[in-house]
Formats: sequence, structure tokens, C-alpha cells
Amino acid sequence: MFGIYLKRELSRRKKAALVIAMGLALGIALVITVNSVSAGMNQAQDKVLKSLYGLGTDMTVTKAQSAPKAGSSQGPSFKFGATSSSSSSQSSDRVNTQGGQVLASSLVTKVGSQKGVSAAVGALTLNVTKVDGSFTQGKAKSSTTSGSSQQQGGPGGGTASGSTGAPQVQGGGANFNVNSYSVAGIDVTDQTLGPLSTSKITTGKTFTTAQTNAKVAVVSKSYAKTKKYQVGSTFKISSTKFTVIGIATPNSSESTIDVYVPLKQAQTLGDSKNKVTTIYVKATDSKQISAVKSTIQKNISGTTVTTSADLASTVSGSLSTASNLATSVGKWLSIAVLIAAFLVAALLTSSAVSRRVREFGTLKALGWPSRKVTRQVVGESMVNGLIGGGLGIALGLAAAYTVTAISPKLTAQLGSTGGGQGGPGGGQGGGPGQQATQNTLEIALNAPVSLTTIALAVGLAVTGGLIAGAMGGWRASRMRPADALRSVS
Repeated sequence: MFGIYLKRELSRRKKAALVIAMGLALGIALVITVNSVSAGMNQAQDKVLKSLYGLGTDMTVTKAQSAPKAGSSQGPSFKFGATSSSSSSQSSDRVNTQGGQVLASSLVTKVGSQKGVSAAVGALTLNVTKVDGSFTQGKAKSSTTSGSSQQQGGPGGGTASGSTGAPQVQGGGANFNVNSYSVAGIDVTDQTLGPLSTSKITTGKTFTTAQTNAKVAVVSKSYAKTKKYQVGSTFKISSTKFTVIGIATPNSSESTIDVYVPLKQAQTLGDSKNKVTTIYVKATDSKQISAVKSTIQKNISGTTVTTSADLASTVSGSLSTASNLATSVGKWLSIAVLIAAFLVAALLTSSAVSRRVREFGTLKALGWPSRKVTRQVVGESMVNGLIGGGLGIALGLAAAYTVTAISPKLTAQLGSTGGGQGGPGGGQGGGPGQQATQNTLEIALNAPVSLTTIALAVGLAVTGGLIAGAMGGWRASRMRPADALRSVS
């Protein structure tokens, strides 16, 4: 009886039911859209942090760059040997550590022994500036002036018909190219942490644990494309010849490291024996990262401990702006629209009940108790709410799919959280005296919809139906059979 009556009443009042359902649907669709876009913002921010700093781990330990000493030379210098040939090719590499002051390798073990630390590995980041080209030697030529002039010679001097001027150098010059790239020395015995952990080898192979001091390298996909490197290609850094054994593709966005070599080789290139610039740390419990950070800072003075939360606070650009809008304006707008949708549904249901005075009065006269009348109204409202929920989920999924299909581009800028940020591509520049750089990436925004968001939408639909049904049912339960008789004209 309940089902038959419910179906008949909803079919009789299609327009009113559709208006209530659409009101709820719009509010639910907006909630789904805002939640999916916010989730996309969080994913984009994670991509920025991982790709710019290689922070696939929980935190990094670095040391701030010290101020340069007065009178010290800060500019890059290159020395070329002079030769007597008219054309001579020259090449020189300048290798400096990048990302703050170097740390003793022994600190890696000390950090790894701290309470709450699961693992710790060291890495050395270098900046290589390569200058190569050639000089062309000029040629000295003398010029002769015409005309006669008197010259006082020896006894019986005479007259000269011409004279030779001072020699002048003509031609010659120099043509040099400058190439700057980054090199990361990694601990090949544990590649789950450190700069290479956020990339995957797509061509060739990665390092083996036996290659701790081998002259082999893994290059990033973009750098390999620029230099036309393949597995088996060779190149030199400061006269040391390396063989490419693999090409790495970043898991997200673009890598800031061009070349990966074993840590010992990087220490030799950078003249930094038993030194590292960054210590990558993994905590035993991700919920205790703040406590582990405090422990390391307390027990190892002079170091800077940076977590992903610290880096997130430095993200700026359109990604940060959009994230703030989605978090604040978007969520408050969703709440406001939902409240309005619930109120409209409740008022429309209550208004519909007032127009059914004769119907409910007659049912009570026939013996229907108030609870049965209330149940009927609540049932109708629940069906309207579920229809609205279904429409809202469809609209929300369509909006999220549209955002993902369009993939609007957002820029993210991430500067240093302090002097000498040690993650790859971090705050300090490649050499002494350089200013802290600001890394910029372009991220395509997606809007993933999770099952939690769908469950939230269903819950909102049921809640909206219950609120509307409660108000309408309360009003219907107060009607008396006499009300039906008074409404008869």
C-alpha cells in the first residue's frame, strides 16, 4: 500500500518533485566538483614537491650556505693553455657543489641512528659549467706609406721614396659555448631514497650495488634528448669519461637533475671527499615526522631539517592561488549552496503538504494515524532526495571530467625555505656568490573523484530528503479530519 501510494503521488506531482530534486542536485554537484578540484590541487602540489626537490622521502637534512669571506673571488674562472697554432680547440669544466654547505659523510650514520629514523642516505649535488670552443690566432701585417720624404742619413745622406708603419694584428678571435648542467652523486647501495628515487629507468638499467665507484651514469630523459645520448654513449666531466647505462624518466613533471653518478665519483669530481650536500631521511612512522625533525635538530646542531610540509608553505604562483580559492571560497560556497538547497526543498515540501489538506484530512478520517501520514511524506521526500543525489552525482562527475579533459595549466614556483635548501634543485645556486634561485614548473590540473566523495554525495542526498520530509511530515501530522471538510467548497 505504501509503495503504490508513493508511486502514484510522485507521478502526479512530477514538476514539484523535479524542482526539489534539481535544487538538491545542484548543491551536491557543486560539492563533488569542489572536492575533486581540491584533490587535484593536492596531487599537483605533491608533484611539485617531488619533482623540484626529489622529496620522495619524509625529510632532508642540509646546512645553510655561509656568507662569503671579504675579498674572496666569487666569479667563475676558466684557464686555457696558450698554443702557437693558428686554431686551437679548448675545453674546461668548472665543478662546484650545489645546495648549501657540504656535510661530513659520517653525519649520515648519525642521522640514521636518531630515534624515529628508519633510514638515511647521503647525496652530493654538483653544478658543472662546461666551456668549450676555439681561439683563432690573428696575423700581424705592416702598412707602407707612399711618397718621398727627406731623411737625414750618414755622411752624404739621401732621399727615401717610402716608409713602413707599425705592424697591426688583423683577424683572429674566439668562439666558445657555455653549457651548464646538474650532477647528483647518489648512494647506489640504497636507491629507494634520494634524488633518483622519484624517477624510473625507462631505458637501460640502474646502478648495481657493486658500482659504488664505477665511471657509469644515468641521465634524465630530457637531458639525453638534448644531448642525443643513448645507452652506451660516453661523455666527459673534468677529463673523467663516463658511460651511460640508463635513462631515467621522472614519475611526475620534470627532473631538475640531469646526470646521476655514484656518490664516490661525484665526491671526486667536486673535490669533496667524504662529503655530502643532502641527507635524505625516512621516518619509521609518517605521523611522527614533526617529532623526528625536532630530534634531529636538537641532536645535530647547525643543520636545517626540511619536511614536505615546510616545502608546501613555499609554493606560490597560480597553483597556490587556485588551491586557496578551492579550499576557502569553494568550500564555503558549497556549504552555502547546500544550506539553500535544503531550505528550498524543505519549504517546497511544506508548501506541497499545505495544498494537500483535503487528501491528508480524508486519510485521517479513514483511520490513518499521524505517524503513517508522516511516513508517507518522509518517504516521498526521501525519493526526491535520492533522485536529486543521482542527478547531482552525474552533474558532478561531468564537471570533474570536463576539468580533467581541459587540463588547465597552473604554474608553481617553489623557492628556498632557508639558506642552502639541499634537495635537488633546491634554493642555493650552483656556485658561491650566486643568488638563490626560484624553481618554476607548469602543472596540468586534474579533478579525480574518489569513492569517499561519492559516498558524501549520497549522504547529502539522504540528509536533504530527511530535512525536507521532517518539515513536511510535521506539518501533515498536525492536520485533522475537520480540516478536510473546511477545505470543501
